Amino acid sequence: MNALVALCHFCELHGPRTLFCTEALHPPSMCMCACCHFSCIKTHNCLSIYKPLVKGVVEFRGRRSDVSQFSLILSSRAYIGRERRVCLKSFIAHVPSQGWVCPGREGPIFFGDEQHGFVFSHTFFIKDSLARGFQRWYSIVMVAMDRIYLINSWPFLLRHLRLTIQSLQSTALKVFDSEQCVCPQRAVRMNSVFSPAVFPHQRSGNAARSLPSLTQHTKLWASLHSSFSWLLKACGSRLTEKLLEGAPTEDTLVLVERQTEQEEEMSCWEGAEGGGSRPQYHQSESELYRDFLFDEGKAEGYPGPKFRSLRHLRQVLGTTNFRQLAWHVLMGNQVILRGADPGLIHSAFTMLKALLPVGCVRSVTYSAQYEEAYRCNFLGLSPDVPIPTHVSSSEFSVLVDVVSLERGSLYSAACGEDILSLYQFNISSTNSQPTDKGPTLLNKMEVALSNENLSVDVVSHCLLCLKEEWMNKVKVLFKFSKVDGRGREDTQKVLALLGATGPGEEDNVRLLKFWMTGLSKTYKSHLMTAVRGGERPLSQ
Repeated sequence: MNALVALCHFCELHGPRTLFCTEALHPPSMCMCACCHFSCIKTHNCLSIYKPLVKGVVEFRGRRSDVSQFSLILSSRAYIGRERRVCLKSFIAHVPSQGWVCPGREGPIFFGDEQHGFVFSHTFFIKDSLARGFQRWYSIVMVAMDRIYLINSWPFLLRHLRLTIQSLQSTALKVFDSEQCVCPQRAVRMNSVFSPAVFPHQRSGNAARSLPSLTQHTKLWASLHSSFSWLLKACGSRLTEKLLEGAPTEDTLVLVERQTEQEEEMSCWEGAEGGGSRPQYHQSESELYRDFLFDEGKAEGYPGPKFRSLRHLRQVLGTTNFRQLAWHVLMGNQVILRGADPGLIHSAFTMLKALLPVGCVRSVTYSAQYEEAYRCNFLGLSPDVPIPTHVSSSEFSVLVDVVSLERGSLYSAACGEDILSLYQFNISSTNSQPTDKGPTLLNKMEVALSNENLSVDVVSHCLLCLKEEWMNKVKVLFKFSKVDGRGREDTQKVLALLGATGPGEEDNVRLLKFWMTGLSKTYKSHLMTAVRGGERPLSQ
C-alpha cells in the first residue's frame, strides 16, 4: 500500500513530534526479500523522543518481493515536510474548541486534503508514573493520498491499530503498577513543595522518558516495525480492483442462448433414453466466443497451410478481392468457398466470421452438397459439387474457387506455409453494384487492416469495438422502426442521426437491416415486454 504509518508523541517540553515511521518503498531492481534498516540519527535531545538503538536489519518475506518496508527513527524524507502539521492535527483534532467532531480525547479521526494527503489518526494514552497526570499522549497516524481507499479501510485499520495500542498500554500499565508499588508518586507530589519558580526545574529531571523505558520493551522499535509493515501489506492486499465488464454483449447473449438450447436438447434425448442428467458447465464469455470461432470444424486436425488472421487473408486475396468478399459478408449474402482443402476453407471462414455478429452467422464448414442460403451464409464445398443455376446467377451470392496449382512435391515442401504458391483464388459474382463506396463500417475496417503499425491483437480489438458500435445503431433502429412502428420519414431522420446517411447510405441501411436478424431473443423479448408494460397504464 502506498502509505506511511507513523508513531507521534506530544512532548511536554517540545510539543508534537514524530518518533517512528514506516513506509513502503518500490526499488527499481527486484529483490527477494524486504529489508528494514534502522536509522540512529540523533536530532533531538529530549529523552521522551529519542533513545539510542542498536543498528540492525530485519527481513520480511512475502508475495510482494518488489516492495520494501523501510522504517526510520524520526521522519522519512517524504514525510519530513508535513510531519509537524500531521502530528499537531492528530492531537488537536480531539480538542472541542477546534471544531472537530470526535468523542473523547482518545480514538480514531480522519482529516486531510488533496494537496497534503489524507490522514487516519488514532490517539491514545500511555501510563507513566513520572508524567503530568500519570499519562503521556501518543498517536498512530496513517498518511495516504487515496482518500477513498483510506476511508474504505477504516474498520480494518481501527481493528488492528487497537490491538497494537492495547498491547502497548497493557505493557506500560504493568511497568506503572510496579513503579507505584515501589514508590507511589502521588504521595510524593502531595508532600513536595510546589512553587511556580521551581516547577520547570522539577519537571526537567527524569520526567522525560522514552516509550521503550515506559514499556520496558528492549525491542520495541523492531516490534513496531513488524506491526506497521504487516499493516501496510495487509491493507494493500485486502482491497483489489475488479474489472466490471458491464452488461453482456449481443454476441454473448446469442452464444448463451445457443448453449442453453443444446443443453435442453441433450437433456431431452437423455431423458428419452433413460440416462441420468449431466452436470451443467457454464462457460465464460471469452470461452464461448473462442469455441464459436475455432472449435466448429476442428481446423487444427487438417494438414496444410491456413489463414492466420484477417490481415493475412487480405494479403493473400488482394485488396480488391478482399473488399468484394467482405462486402458480401457484411451485406448478408451467401459466401461459398469451393476447394479440396477443408482446413484452408475452415480457416478462411474463421477469419470472415469475425466481421459479423454471432447471431448473423450460419455456417456449414464443408459439405458434399449445396445448401440453400436460408440455412447458411457461409458454405464450404468440395471441388466436384456443382452450383445451382439460380445461385450462380444471383447477385446475393459470391463464389470463391480455391484451385490447387500443379507443382512438384519438392516445390510444395519447400514453400511450406506459402498459400499463394499452392492455391489460386478465383472470385465470381453477378453483383454489379460497386463496393468501393460503402458501407462505412467496411471502410473503417480496411483502415485498421491496412495500418501495419497495429498488431493483429490490436486490429481484432478494433474490429470488436466497431461491431459493438454498429450493433448499438442496430438496436436503436430496431426499437424505432420495428417496436415503435415509426414512419419512413422519421426513420430517415434516425438514420441521419446514427451517421448512416451520405456516401454508401444504401449499403449502410442494408447492413443495419441484416444485422437486425442477429439480435438475441433475450433482447427482443425484453424490449417488447418493456413497451407493453409502458402501454398498459395508458389502456387502463
